[in-house]
Amino acid sequence: MKKIILTIISLLGIFLLSGCSDFLSPQKYGRPEGWQTEADVWGAIAALYSNVSNDSEGVTGRGIMWFECCSDNITVGRPQDEGNQIRNFQMSPSNGRDAKDTYPAMYQINAKANNIINGVPQMKDISDDLKKKAVGTAYFWRGLCMLWIAPYYGDNGPNGGIPIILHDTEPSKMDEPRPASVLMNYDQIIKDMQTAAEYLPYLSELPNSEYGLPHKAAAWAFAARAALYASQWDKSYYNIVNEMCGKVMELSGPDKRDLFDDGSADPFSALWTRENNFSSEYLFSLLGNATDGPKFHGMSFNQNGWGLYNTWGYYQPTYNLYKAFEEGDVRRDATILFPGQHIQFVGRDIHFGSYAYNISSDTGMTFRKFMSPWKEANCVGLEVNTNGNNASNTLGMCFMRFADVLLMKAEALIALNGEGNSEAKALLNRIRKRARLPENSPATWAELKNQRRCELAFEFMPSRHIDLIRWGDAQKVYAEPTLKVTSSYNWSTSQVDVVTDVHYDEGRTFDPVKNQVFPLPLKAFDGSVNMVQNIGY
Repeated sequence: MKKIILTIISLLGIFLLSGCSDFLSPQKYGRPEGWQTEADVWGAIAALYSNVSNDSEGVTGRGIMWFECCSDNITVGRPQDEGNQIRNFQMSPSNGRDAKDTYPAMYQINAKANNIINGVPQMKDISDDLKKKAVGTAYFWRGLCMLWIAPYYGDNGPNGGIPIILHDTEPSKMDEPRPASVLMNYDQIIKDMQTAAEYLPYLSELPNSEYGLPHKAAAWAFAARAALYASQWDKSYYNIVNEMCGKVMELSGPDKRDLFDDGSADPFSALWTRENNFSSEYLFSLLGNATDGPKFHGMSFNQNGWGLYNTWGYYQPTYNLYKAFEEGDVRRDATILFPGQHIQFVGRDIHFGSYAYNISSDTGMTFRKFMSPWKEANCVGLEVNTNGNNASNTLGMCFMRFADVLLMKAEALIALNGEGNSEAKALLNRIRKRARLPENSPATWAELKNQRRCELAFEFMPSRHIDLIRWGDAQKVYAEPTLKVTSSYNWSTSQVDVVTDVHYDEGRTFDPVKNQVFPLPLKAFDGSVNMVQNIGY
């Protein structure tokens, strides 16, 4: 059962605890009848990973990445009306592509977590070690699910937070009015993650067969991220960011976390390989293989993959993002494939933009950050799914890594102690060193924001869009033109000629009151009489 969880070959029993579409249904809560053995407990843990399946397109296929299309980092990538409505802040409760599937999915997993918290401690003939691991994992996932969606739907006014359904919530209280503030959600996430850390083992205490389960450091890091997002409304939360990141950074011995650096000229590219899924930088990822698992990585590369593999061509990088990297920053070319550059894809040397390998991207570029599983000629069926519509692969879908901890800590230090403080400089210089940049950080807000942008670009859970909103920068940034490049193949030189700074759009209108949240999907109102839609939608 443990290998089933971690290799994600077949998550048996995933939907046994979810049932109907009414995800606030009271019968989801309480101790499930019939749990008796340790195998039953492992099955309940596996059910928390239901979103990992490559059938879950609206969760770990594309999901909230549609919302990230609003950022200045990426565009929709190809013609898609609903995607462009999202990007242009014209979304309604009835559209939203498969992003709308994420909201009910998170409450379904929340329900499964509540079942474990209620049921497992009462079971007999189950080891205390497994009880702690199961309950800790349940608290972790309950917090993670709320962190997955609360930043997109809740605020500190005028709308408030989103429903908080705990293991001890009475059925009559499940349809209460929305919390007055999303800070109540963040407080619960922080509490859940701290409780999870009390139950969970250290990473070094997990056997290899259980890698992929949460551990103490991961829980502390996600508590920090929840506090980071809460700091938009109350700057005192930076103290929690500082504390939680400090707990991760203070780990020593086999649990010590650090930036991955193999000493090569480009360690950032090497980080995004299967061999380094569990490097020193690892904190939490969703795992997959060539049979099942998250398929997000296959969404972004050049559409149709020149007939070699059916990559989808969504979510393409802007030239604004490309220009954000300093000259000499190895992360730029590790993240973005630019016209005229080469990449090995399914055993072919792809000269991107040449006569043989056209560019199918609305910005003239594509992402290469997660493409290592597609490198070798024999990758299909070995490293990636044989079905391009279910592009699961062997590269972990990273949700949290140590670089993010350093950046969160640096931001907290700048917010609490001012720009230019020595500790923030030291942290940002660690990021710069691995990027092969001079270690001359000024530790200003401008640099912190840009380092966070470049380091975490296109990763699934740390959101550039949410960062711009919580910093108060979204209205100004989104009013500026989005940039792309155009290119043509030069037959006389056999090179690709590129024109830069081409306008993709002339800017977009962002309402900092209405558009700081998205409309709740229609499914949020299933089984509810008290749920109220976000204002303006």
